[in-house]
Amino acid sequence: MDFALLTMDGFLFILRWIHFIFGIIWIGHLYYFNFTQGPFFNETDATTKSNAIQKLVPRALWWFRWGAMFTFLSGLLMLMIRGHQNVNLFMTAWGVSILIGSTLATIMWANVWFVIWPKQKLVIQNAVQTATGGAAIPEAAAAGARAMVASRTNVLFSIPMLFFMGAASHLPLSVRTLNFWPLAIVVGLIVGLLELNALKGKVGPMASVKGVIHSGVGLALVLYVVTELLTK
Repeated sequence: MDFALLTMDGFLFILRWIHFIFGIIWIGHLYYFNFTQGPFFNETDATTKSNAIQKLVPRALWWFRWGAMFTFLSGLLMLMIRGHQNVNLFMTAWGVSILIGSTLATIMWANVWFVIWPKQKLVIQNAVQTATGGAAIPEAAAAGARAMVASRTNVLFSIPMLFFMGAASHLPLSVRTLNFWPLAIVVGLIVGLLELNALKGKVGPMASVKGVIHSGVGLALVLYVVTELLTK
C-alpha cells in the first residue's frame, strides 16, 4: 500500500504543515504584542506592568521567537527543495510572489532574533532588578523604544508578506518578462528604507494600531502595483 506522506510531495506537505503551525504561533504573538499587550501596558498601573514584564512577557517571547525560527527554517527548506527540483521556478509568477513574501519574512525573522529579543531581554532584566530593589538599567528605556519600532515594522511587513504568500497560489500574476532586476531593485529599495527606519528611526505613523494596519495595507498595495508594472 502506498502512503502519500511517504513521498517527496508528502515530505513537502509536512514541511508546509509545520510552516503553517509555527507561522500562526509567530504572527499570532506578534499581533498580540502590538494589538493587545501594548495598549494594555499603556493603560495599566506600574506594578501590574512590572509583574507582566517579569512573568508574562518572557513566556510570550519564548513562543514568539521560536515560532519565528521554525517558520523561517521550514520555509527555507521548502524553497531549497523546490528550487532544486526546478531551477526556473523562481522565474515564474509563483516564484515572484514567494520571493517577495519570503524576503519580507526573512527580515522579520532577523528583527525578532537580532533586535526585538536582545532589546526585550534588557527590558525584562530592568523590571526584575527594580522590583527586587536593585538599580534601574539606564539603557532599558531606549532598548524598549527600539524594540517597539522593530516590532511595529514587523507588523507593517507582515501584511504584504501574507498577501504575497497567499498570492503565490491564489492570485497568479501575469508575468511576461524574465528580467526581474528592476523589480528586485525597487522592492529592495522600498523595504530596505523601511528596515533602516526599524533599526535607526522612529515609529512615526505606526504608533497606533490603526496607523500600523493602514500602513501595512498601503505597503501591500504599493508592492503589488510595482510587481504588476515591472513584470510586464
